[in-house]
Amino acid sequence: MGESVKAIWAALVVNIIICLVKLAAALITGSSAMLAESFHSLADSGNQLLLLIGQRLSMRPPDVQHPFGYGKERFFWAFVVAISMFAVGATFSVYEGVKGFLQPHRITNPTINYIILGLGIFLESIALRIAYKQFSAMRKFGIWRSLCEAKDPALLTVIFEDSAAMVGIVLALLGIFLTQITGNAFYDSAASVVIGLMLAGIAFFLARESKDLLIGESACEADRSKILTAVHSIPEVSECMELLTMHISPEEILVNINVHFVDGLETDQIEQAIDSIERSIKTAVPAVGRIFIEADTVLRPKRQGGSVGQPDYAATDS
Repeated sequence: MGESVKAIWAALVVNIIICLVKLAAALITGSSAMLAESFHSLADSGNQLLLLIGQRLSMRPPDVQHPFGYGKERFFWAFVVAISMFAVGATFSVYEGVKGFLQPHRITNPTINYIILGLGIFLESIALRIAYKQFSAMRKFGIWRSLCEAKDPALLTVIFEDSAAMVGIVLALLGIFLTQITGNAFYDSAASVVIGLMLAGIAFFLARESKDLLIGESACEADRSKILTAVHSIPEVSECMELLTMHISPEEILVNINVHFVDGLETDQIEQAIDSIERSIKTAVPAVGRIFIEADTVLRPKRQGGSVGQPDYAATDS
């Protein structure tokens, strides 16, 4: 979690600085694209504060009402950030662009915009580099697959926000430049609309990812496969009838398995086998925290949601 916090703080500091200079430039030059970018940075700053709130709240220890802890606070606040990105950043950017279409404006002192946006690219690249470095250290697959399967929505949000900021700055530069050379404010307003639509798309993606984690997303396929291999490595296990996993925080996985033990085992042997299963699973997948093991013997129709690669039945508790 410490690495995520570092990336969030870096993005927060950068966005506050950029927001102030962009807003000053927008007020001086009258650029819709620059004003949209200033609100984009303002929304990002607020989002980073929300992510930090989520990080802090998630550190509370388990209690009677929340025996599995507060790790999902981070999923909730990341979802709030996605809604905020749409409601504030995307909506305002589109509004400013449409307003520019209806009320054409003139850009003065475009050089100021170029200087500010150039500074923005430099600062955003620093924040993005920090976030991507943390992401690269934890990713297991290719970039896109790792982004889709990422379980830390805070780090995912920072990466997408910083990437969107870089693209948004380039779009703002293009809109201002075309407006300057043609004298037509359409391009500046169009850049603002495109920035807003881009933010809306990113907000939808982040909201969907956070929603999946909130309602109970399983461990990735690779980790599930490792867990199954670990269970089947125990000689006393005849079959793993069902595997259920869920992320209760970005760093912790809850595991529930139904195991059919070999016939003829004594109670002490079953208890020792269960201990061996737990050790084997945690060695294979260190992120696994709580493990619940059900000893099953009688076959019954399998419930939906069982593990990939398991037979089409599950077991009944003995």
